[in-house]
Amino acid sequence: MSGSANNPLSKVVGRIFPKVPDFIGMMAEQSALAVKSMDALVAYMEYPTPEAAAAVLDLEKQGDVLKDRNLDALNQAFSTPMDREDLYRGIVTIDHVMNYAKTTVREMQVLGVAPDDVTRDLAVLLKEGTESLNAGYQSLSTSPAAAEPHAQAARKAERNVEKAYRKALAELFDVETEVEHMETMDRHTGPAALKRVMEVFKKREVYRHMSNAADRLARAGEVLRDIVVKLV
Repeated sequence: MSGSANNPLSKVVGRIFPKVPDFIGMMAEQSALAVKSMDALVAYMEYPTPEAAAAVLDLEKQGDVLKDRNLDALNQAFSTPMDREDLYRGIVTIDHVMNYAKTTVREMQVLGVAPDDVTRDLAVLLKEGTESLNAGYQSLSTSPAAAEPHAQAARKAERNVEKAYRKALAELFDVETEVEHMETMDRHTGPAALKRVMEVFKKREVYRHMSNAADRLARAGEVLRDIVVKLV
């Protein structure tokens, strides 16, 4: 008999015990897209063109499609290769990383903040952490234990971002430097000072938003680590 899929018995068994979706592969697809999203964010920080911004937003939309597909498959799955809760957290936390790439661009556009060395450096650190997260998910199906160091690296990226964030804040709120700058102004000191203060707080909001993105990345790394522990 050719084609076991056409076997009546196989059809009955398929209805009773549906094929389990490749959730690990599906999450790996999400994490690979997350890397592309962070690549686009770095590109935007280097050349903040409308096209660069649109690329970040488009990738986030693609991420939403994958997230919805994966969650729908999870909801309909008869059985899963691991705890449903772990799969759900994996799917959602990867998506959160991509969401922050989009909202960073949106916030900068709304506040009128142009990219600078700090936002570029933070974006690079986020990209490196996301690459580690992706490496972990890519190795999960063939060698779960090998994913552990990648999960740790993704979590470490959050600490690196936090260090860069605090250093940036110290420089941003360097009062003495700002006072020296204002003393060089010939006129209209008041309006210029107010404008400068507003610029400082706007930048601080963007820096903090990117720091929060690193928190989401660390959470995604923790979820990956939890999955590894249960698979090994």
